[in-house]
Formats: sequence, structure tokens, C-alpha cells
Amino acid sequence: MSRKKKPLPILENVTIEAVAAEGKSLAHVNDMVVFVPFTVPGDVVDLQVRKKKHSYCEAEVIRFIKKSEVREELMCQHFGVCGGCKWQNLPYEEQLKAKQKQVHDQLTRIGKIELPEFRPIMGSVHTKEYRNKLEFGCCNKRWLTREQIAEGTTFDNMNGIGFHITGAFDKILPIEKCWLMDDLHNKIRNAIRDYAFSTGMTFFDLRQQHGLLRDIMIRNSNTGELMVTMRSSGVTMRMPPSVAKASTLRRLSVLMLLMAVEGGRVAFCPSF
Repeated sequence: MSRKKKPLPILENVTIEAVAAEGKSLAHVNDMVVFVPFTVPGDVVDLQVRKKKHSYCEAEVIRFIKKSEVREELMCQHFGVCGGCKWQNLPYEEQLKAKQKQVHDQLTRIGKIELPEFRPIMGSVHTKEYRNKLEFGCCNKRWLTREQIAEGTTFDNMNGIGFHITGAFDKILPIEKCWLMDDLHNKIRNAIRDYAFSTGMTFFDLRQQHGLLRDIMIRNSNTGELMVTMRSSGVTMRMPPSVAKASTLRRLSVLMLLMAVEGGRVAFCPSF
């Protein structure tokens, strides 16, 4: 007979103290270090411990008592779920300070290296739409958020185009709008999605390894050109008319390569 696991505790009225690594902040409760995602220094929260070790634990927020004055207003509707942008809730200037402090601490405290005075990190002038390439997975198992599950939301179509959820390789969070790249890529990705839904295309099943639409890569250049690559499994596809329409919204030169995987070979099919 297996032993019952002891329920993990709830930590109340915890003040988040500093930024840690991997998109988490940290606090101290008695002698225990607590790592908490999606919080910023100055937040006062109640926490549910999810993983407990000897000298530290990992927890998640179950209630905000007070939000930090340095907390940034979110611009992305998918923040906190997709796992792509870890620090959108922290002002960019504070992100730079935290990253510099982490590098300094790792070299001096952990590496025992004596360093001269650090120069401040030179930040980018672009804090959104700065990427020139994004890749999206296509999957027949869309991720349901906690809010959707709590509300009993159902979907007639469980297919999705978006990003893989951290820790769930076979599920995709459908993305409506991503701020990492020029907004034109959102129009193209959503046009591909709508065309695939309307024509009944099958989406790839990562566990069973079958389904037509597998992934999409969108890349732009400083010359104004755009390349869209769609990877399918088993047959050759052509560019949906709705995608062609979306791609000409700003009169950009578009190269569309549709890729089919057949018998271990990769065939490129220019759409026009």
C-alpha cells in the first residue's frame, strides 16, 4: 500500500524580494527560498507550494494581496500561459538591471572571479516586434487555459496553431496575436489557420505521428521581403488564397515555399 503524499502548504502574505533566473522571482519564508513565476519584486501574494525540496521550494500565486509599484502593464493576451515572454510584467529598464546583477553574481559569488566595475547593459531601442523569424507548431490538441476549463468552455475544433506549452510537448496554445514580430505575421498565420479550418485540413498529432499541417515558419528581412514556410506530412499543398491576400497588405515581396515530406524526401513547391 502506497503512502499518501503530505499536502503541500499554502504560504500567506509573502513579499517577493528579487528577480531570479528562468523567469522566476524569489522570496524567503523562514529559512526557505521560494521561487515564484510571473511575479515581480514588491508583489505581496499568497502562494501554493507545488514542489518542495530541502532548501527551497517552487510555488505559484493563488492571490495577489498587493501588486508592486514597478509592475508593468501587460500588452499580450497570452502572457503567463504561452511561456515565451517571461518578463513582460517588469519594465525593460528593470529587466536590464536584473540581468546584469545575475551575471555579476554568478561570476563573483559562484565563480569566485574578481571583476572590475561593470558598465550598464546597453538596451535595445525596440522592445517589441524585434524578431525576424518565428516558428509555430500545428497540433490537433489545443491547450485549454485554467479559465477556459473553469468556465466549461468547449471547442468544436481542437486544432491550433501557436506555441508549445512548457512541459507539454504534444499540446499547442493557439496564438491570436504575438508582439515579437511585425504584425503582418499575425495576419498570415491567422489566414492559414482560417483556411485550414474551412477546408477541413488535419493537424499533426505529435503522439500518433499523423496529420497534414505540421508547422509554419515566417521570416522577414530588412529589405522588406517575407518568406513563409509550411511543413506538411504526406502531400503537397499550395498557398491558400487568403494568405496571398494577407501577404500583400503592405505590398511586400513574398516568397512562399510549401514543403511536403514524402518517403523521407523533402520537396519544395513554389506557390507562384
